[in-house]
Amino acid sequence: MELWIDFARGPLFALTFLIMLLGLARLIIIQIYSIVARKGRRLINAPWKKIFREALSWVIPVRHLIPGTKIFSIVSFSCHIGLILVPLFLANHIVLWEDLFDINLPQLSSSVADYLTLFTIVCLFILFGFRVFSIRLRSMSRKSDYVILIVVLLPFITGYMAVHPKMNPFSWNVVMLLHLLSAALLFILIPFTKLAHIVLFFFDRISAIHWQLRPGAGDQVAESLYGKEAKV
Repeated sequence: MELWIDFARGPLFALTFLIMLLGLARLIIIQIYSIVARKGRRLINAPWKKIFREALSWVIPVRHLIPGTKIFSIVSFSCHIGLILVPLFLANHIVLWEDLFDINLPQLSSSVADYLTLFTIVCLFILFGFRVFSIRLRSMSRKSDYVILIVVLLPFITGYMAVHPKMNPFSWNVVMLLHLLSAALLFILIPFTKLAHIVLFFFDRISAIHWQLRPGAGDQVAESLYGKEAKV
């Protein structure tokens, strides 16, 4: 079992993390190429200050909350705090970053890490419950949405159990191996699922560029939908 843990902590972690980085880099390149290819020189005159302000307003999306989904949106936003801080700044994780990238990062205290982990787990369960019991959200959800929540949840649950062996009904080796394997699975899925929004977030919010139509495009769309007499 220890050999499997060493393999998952070493080569498997490095490989799956590399897959995630390359996959996310590919998405960024595709987005940039798509924007440049479609907009060309018009990007020079784009209202970049307004675009960046609009994108940054989504970081804390208070004024973008949709009526009827405010609680879901608030929980989803709050959940991201733990999703970002715990994997990056947990003391046990920093060892991996140092081995892989030779960098030093500040670390969370064990108590703060515990609270954040439990908070994130609760938030993920709430989000899962919303998708199950809310008619509106259930109608918008696909099977993959439930699977993604479970995949994100597993590393946090197994990680917490591994750090607190007295609360763990299983052996430490089993839980740690599950923790490492679930994290590896998460790394692989991130570039190929909705989780890719960790890098696509900005591109999804620059509607001033994405939805900038060419002159006359509106009339062409109207003609295609309603006939030659239709005008915008």
